[in-house]
Order: sequence, then C-alpha cells, then structure tokens
Amino acid sequence: MEARLNLFANPLAGKSLKHLVAAGTAFAGSTLPAATAELVRLRASQINGCGFCTDMHTKDAAHAGETATRLHLVAAWREATVFTDAERAALELAEQGTRIADAAGGVTDEAWANAAKYYDEDQLVALVATIALINAFNRLNVIVQQPAGDYRPGQFA
Repeated sequence: MEARLNLFANPLAGKSLKHLVAAGTAFAGSTLPAATAELVRLRASQINGCGFCTDMHTKDAAHAGETATRLHLVAAWREATVFTDAERAALELAEQGTRIADAAGGVTDEAWANAAKYYDEDQLVALVATIALINAFNRLNVIVQQPAGDYRPGQFA
C-alpha cells in the first residue's frame, strides 16, 4: 500500500502537521495519566480504522510499559477486567466523542459525568483535546491511506 499523498515530504503538509503536533504537546505536562491518553488514542484509532495511528499508539504504549493483554483488549474494553473504572470512563468518552455522527445528542451527560468523577478539570481538558486531536490525525491518515506497520516507537519525538 502506498499513501495517496506523502504527508512527510510535502512542505505544506509538514507546516500544518507541525501545528497539530504542537497542540498535542501542550498536554504533555498534564496530570492525565499517559497510559490513559494512549489507550484513548488507540481506541479512537481503532474505531476510525486508522491503521497508521493504531500501529503507532500500540507500539508507543508497549514501549512505555503497557501490557500486551491490555493492548489486545482495548477494542473489547467493556468486557475486559483489566481496566480501571477511570480508564473505562475515559474510553467511553473517547468512543462517544469519536462516534459523534452515530448519536444525535453527541456525548451523553452520563458519559461526561462519569469521566468527571475520575478526572479533574485540567485532566478533562487534556482528555477532550486528546480525543479531538487523535480524531484529526485519524482522518488525515485515513483520507490519504497512510500505510501502517513500519512505525518505530518515538519516531516523531
């Protein structure tokens, strides 16, 4: 598979992607657990069918110490016993925030209230922004058919 556009070589793509990446680094100092952020990125990427981001965030999470069991079960998190209640709340928010078009009301008040039980306001800001950004990256990669499988952990650091 070959991408329709080379986002890594095109100067205009590089300029715009730099801003998206910078937006994501604004939350690097957040107290939102890094593992939670990676699980959310992975789940949204799975839902959106973004192979590149699924590959990237699986490998980055594993490199950071996430277990293979938890990574394999992200797609079935509701039935899995390996996630905390806080992680479940974040994954639910990520799913609803990713599937906005599937529900006329968007993110439910229940999903928001559940996430707010576990995360403070700054963590919620980081969580919402993480969900929005990964969805933007997913859409870019899906539209250009960015191939998956060759990512190396830390490749874009």
